[in-house]
Amino acid sequence: MQEDSESDAVVLQARIIAFVRAFGLYQPDQTPCGQALSVSEAHTVTELDRDGPLTQVELAGRLRLTKSTVSRLVDQLTARGWVQRRKRDGDGRLVWLEVTDAGRHAAGELATARAARFSSLLEAIPAGRRQTVVDALTLLVKAADEQHDQH
Repeated sequence: MQEDSESDAVVLQARIIAFVRAFGLYQPDQTPCGQALSVSEAHTVTELDRDGPLTQVELAGRLRLTKSTVSRLVDQLTARGWVQRRKRDGDGRLVWLEVTDAGRHAAGELATARAARFSSLLEAIPAGRRQTVVDALTLLVKAADEQHDQH
């Protein structure tokens, strides 16, 4: 039984690696939907646009990145003019991160490109198997979340 489990794990690993490559997640300067920024930058601006302003610690938790990595991402997005750091009245200790108007525009373009890419990907899957794919990914995310929470 252990051998089957190890074999299944090897197959899962190979399939995830193949998907990451095929989808284009290794591109350091472009999202899989063809936008000229890193995947981490895209996720950062998307989170801040959807639920911001957020503190750096909150953002790091959502993205599952270290605080220093998020700081570098925010520096990059600040240089693009998409994110700004702000203090709030009454609490000078916390720095809040929020998207600028330019960042909101970029997040909208990202959302449009992402929707088109995923629609195209979904159309390439036979209609009768699409829900199976979504269900399998949901289970995979749940398992990964549970493992992350244990560490």
